[in-house]
Amino acid sequence: MQHVILGAGPAGVIAAETIRKHAPADRIVLVGDEPEAPYSRMAIPYLLIGHIGEEGTHLRHGAGHFEALRIERRQGRAKGIDSGRKQVHLDDGSSLAYDRLLIATGSSSVRPPIAGMDLPNVHSCWTLADARAIAQRAAKGKRVLQMGAGFIGCIIMEALAARGVELTVVEMGDRMVPRMMGPTAGGMIKEWCEAKGVRVFTGARVEAIEAAGDAMKVKLAGGPTLDADLVISATGVKPNIGFLKDSPIKCLVGVLTDEHLQTSVEGVYAAGDCAEAFDIVSGKTIVSAIQPNAADQARVAALNMVGRRAVLKGVTQINVLDTLGLISTSFGHWQGVPGGEQVELTDRAAGRHLSLQFKDDVLVGCNSIGWTEHVGVMRGLVEGQVKLGEWKQRLQRDPTLLMEAYLASAQGQGARALVAPK
Repeated sequence: MQHVILGAGPAGVIAAETIRKHAPADRIVLVGDEPEAPYSRMAIPYLLIGHIGEEGTHLRHGAGHFEALRIERRQGRAKGIDSGRKQVHLDDGSSLAYDRLLIATGSSSVRPPIAGMDLPNVHSCWTLADARAIAQRAAKGKRVLQMGAGFIGCIIMEALAARGVELTVVEMGDRMVPRMMGPTAGGMIKEWCEAKGVRVFTGARVEAIEAAGDAMKVKLAGGPTLDADLVISATGVKPNIGFLKDSPIKCLVGVLTDEHLQTSVEGVYAAGDCAEAFDIVSGKTIVSAIQPNAADQARVAALNMVGRRAVLKGVTQINVLDTLGLISTSFGHWQGVPGGEQVELTDRAAGRHLSLQFKDDVLVGCNSIGWTEHVGVMRGLVEGQVKLGEWKQRLQRDPTLLMEAYLASAQGQGARALVAPK
């Protein structure tokens, strides 16, 4: 049997290794569109900081790792899929036949439609090539303007700040990390960054970028014009699924999958940032582009590709962010649900904030800043859909009792399940 895997990121690599473990005689072709060894994009900020070298971004470090596993690596980009003939067409004009296909093409940075985005000192921060260009220009004291203060943007911002640049961040949303944090939490992150010397504009957008000698002039809509030596675009990412537009493979935001990670076409699977999978907490399909999800989905897809039935237990909606030393988290429906209830506790002086969202007696989401000791408990309550009973009212009176609520409710729920009649 021949397996073709499109995408050489974490999902693609884990899937290839899983297939090889369970199907030692099958052929595996791993297709990546960059001339690099398979690497993790999430390691790029650590490369910019200088904590690791380029080899530190690689997903596998042993010499000859893929050759030893007989995983064939090929550089190319998919142009289309002929699911009837079971062929993948690549951009070099060649085709690959498959018996089982995994779409793990990941995502790409969004390029906003702004005049001047094609100037030589304007970059995304998504690939190793981007990182090399930024490292050359983001020297200490250089004026760097970053567009976007979402989850990925804040990680990039941390790396830039560590390089000693004069940093300005422009975010279109009314607060920092608007897709992860509520108004209070997002405002606290902004205050923290400004106290660390980062200039932050929220509710603002870049209108145009113009060359000014070796530097640039960055015009904010309805606002000032800022000087910059380097502009970085961190305005979000989108799944790489454009090559599927003429195929019968159903896509919504990402490639739609079932509980086995199979797409609408038999024998074709998807995993990672391009896959849309069912989330038990929200009760709908979502794209949750974090590496733990990519790893789980890749293993489930690979097992099904070799005939070993496996089911995805759920999609993790969890974000843990370190912004210049301030730890924040977001779980599940952090913004609340219709008909739900919430409670908030904020201590700005101590840099701590907690927001809990309830639906009936279940914690369905939360935001936190500075509550690092309760990260596991919050995740357990939200993803476990633990019925809190009387502990809901206790948490509404004192949200800090998360550990006590978890121990009492989760353990009690487990004990009741053990004695439930069959």
